Amino acid sequence: MVGRPRSIDREAVLDAAQAVAARDGAGHLTLESVAIEAGISKASVLYDYKTKQALMKAVIERRIATENNRIEEIEQHLGPVPNVAIRARLSSELQELSDEDRKVALSLCAVVSQDADLRRPVQDMFARRIAHVMETSDKPRGSILAFLAVEGLKSLEWLGLHQWPSEERKRLLSEIRWLVDQEPEERACDKVTDCY
Repeated sequence: MVGRPRSIDREAVLDAAQAVAARDGAGHLTLESVAIEAGISKASVLYDYKTKQALMKAVIERRIATENNRIEEIEQHLGPVPNVAIRARLSSELQELSDEDRKVALSLCAVVSQDADLRRPVQDMFARRIAHVMETSDKPRGSILAFLAVEGLKSLEWLGLHQWPSEERKRLLSEIRWLVDQEPEERACDKVTDCY
């Protein structure tokens, strides 16, 4: 006997979870609220995602995969250029966050900060990105400084702490791009005052 084909689209469930997280905050997301948003039964959500944590992890992993694919496409478009990983990462930031993306990111950051299992995919993503930047750079120290700078800029925006005017943001990204080709002099810092 062949089972009835499932008509629930997993992507639609993840879209609904993302919409609820943006609207109500990930902390207030429930399997029932996602089911209502998706227009399906709670049992249908439970079929694929047994817990709220499993659903949130799937949302996070999908967002990471989407961003990774976007950066990979930029890398392929750039072709075989020096420092391709960090250049692609910087180019990806030319697209400013939408209000919806910002709401989702802020909501997910709050959940990730409180749950080690949900934090793990994000930690793995950053470990892979840092390794890729270092492996593809002819000046790794400059590239890693550029990576840290762009991640700092992005974090300020994602957390809603500061929003740069569009032209200033473009200028900052251009200046961060300058770091890629730099070879900072190695300095030992035995005391705090030695680092200034």
